[in-house]
Amino acid sequence: MLTQENLQKAESLFKKYPEKKAALLPILWIAQDQEGWVSEEMMKYVADLVGVPYAHVLGVVTFYTMFNDKKLGKYHIEVCTNVSCMLKGSGKIVDVVERACGAKVGQTSADGKFTVSEAECMGACGGAPMIAIGEEYHEYLTPEKTEKLLTSLK
Repeated sequence: MLTQENLQKAESLFKKYPEKKAALLPILWIAQDQEGWVSEEMMKYVADLVGVPYAHVLGVVTFYTMFNDKKLGKYHIEVCTNVSCMLKGSGKIVDVVERACGAKVGQTSADGKFTVSEAECMGACGGAPMIAIGEEYHEYLTPEKTEKLLTSLK
């Protein structure tokens, strides 16, 4: 369930759209911000709130990479592996991240500290290769810079 404060945010969003279901994306964003991820229970709650089937909400959450349907570690490390980053060595960055975090791409470390994800494109091609830690971008990485950055999080 959304907190009272977040429910009020949702209600104000409903006033901006001709139909409640049009507010689905921003309400999911509010829900994820509240919980850190979008659980099955929250998806069902949001579906009822906006008046769409649960399957529709599940489809949206699993389609958009900005939503997480699994609980993340304290640090969410996203490694861009699209063309620019790949050509500039993102494969080596992935290797360093997996080793330093103790988790493969798509996994969370045993201690729950790191979740490692692959990102298709993060729009920072000029600073390739890059990673995001949460919402903070780190560009022009080398394996050594990446190792130092991740060590600072431990």
